[in-house]
Amino acid sequence: MLLSKGFEVEMYTGTPQGNIVGLSDQIVAKVQGFVREPDSRNVEYTTAPLCSYDRLLCALVKPRLKLRNYLSTLGDYTIIPGSTLSLGNSNLFYRSDPNNPYYTYIEQTYGSKVVTTSIHINVGISDPELLMRAIRLIRMEAPLYLALTASSPFLDGQVTGFHSTRWATYPKTPTYVPLFESHSHYIKWTEEQIAAGIMQNVRHLWCSVRPNGDRRPYNLNRLELRICDFVENPVLQLALVALLEARLWQLFDDPSLDPLEKSNFPANNRSENLVNLADNNEIAAAHHSLEAQLCHWQDGRTISARNWIEEIYQQVLPYAKERGFSCFLSPVKKVLREGNTAQKWLKQYESSFDTRSVIKTAILEMTKQEEELEDKLCQSMVA
Repeated sequence: MLLSKGFEVEMYTGTPQGNIVGLSDQIVAKVQGFVREPDSRNVEYTTAPLCSYDRLLCALVKPRLKLRNYLSTLGDYTIIPGSTLSLGNSNLFYRSDPNNPYYTYIEQTYGSKVVTTSIHINVGISDPELLMRAIRLIRMEAPLYLALTASSPFLDGQVTGFHSTRWATYPKTPTYVPLFESHSHYIKWTEEQIAAGIMQNVRHLWCSVRPNGDRRPYNLNRLELRICDFVENPVLQLALVALLEARLWQLFDDPSLDPLEKSNFPANNRSENLVNLADNNEIAAAHHSLEAQLCHWQDGRTISARNWIEEIYQQVLPYAKERGFSCFLSPVKKVLREGNTAQKWLKQYESSFDTRSVIKTAILEMTKQEEELEDKLCQSMVA
């Protein structure tokens, strides 16, 4: 039996020239399964929790095809890859719902820093204490998923110096999130943040990984990894969740992988040191992605994100093989060999491309990729 898995996918819409255009009102009204984000330039769809990787792939592809079909009825519009407003208008905020008070707060507090796209990966874990242990481990390793997915090296037509401008500038809230030692610790801390007005509601926990469930913080049933930039390739999205699921099976098999137990940091301030380590690693991964020099949570050694991912890959491969999903892991190796989206875009830019040409090429590649997946995998499922 495999764990249940699902995605929340945020995407920009716009023109084939790479200009991002806010169409969320029309999309949400006409295309089932899409919901608004605070700014009208991006929309989100969510896949149902599924254990099967094949079914999950179709659940990822089908809404995109529906969206593309609808966009074609509005004019010459398409889906724009990347996780930031690569070619411009980051100084403006286009409210998608003027009557939503939470959106008012977001616009007034954060502005366009939140106008980004990403993928959130949800994995079902029903035992709350096991869930907290899993979140502690994945929080320490979340920068590795950012390193694999970085796709936002541009903002307003300029190279920013980050591979993930999105995560480098995203207003993580609250600014300090502890390593939750238990479910009761998470409940108490959340109640305190809301009472103090630091969090507006239970959803207002914007960090790399968090507990999720039907009645947060009390009823929890899944881990939500939120750090990933937008991934244009659905097959790579499956590889990310396969890497995550395999790592979780390893943790279930060996509970001592818990950073609060396994780390060599002094016990008296281990939790605080681990939080600082994770935060610093996130910043490093946002800057340099796969080439980032990170600090390992177990022994404090310096290791590149690329090599750390390779180490984990080899550790978890037997768990994926045992459960029959190892074939879905292989795109991770391809990214390690060829680079992530941000690295490829920067290489094109350095080869005399301008930022617009890079984005236009990426739009065409993304469209072709989805057409091939439709033909090969889920033609019969697309209405």
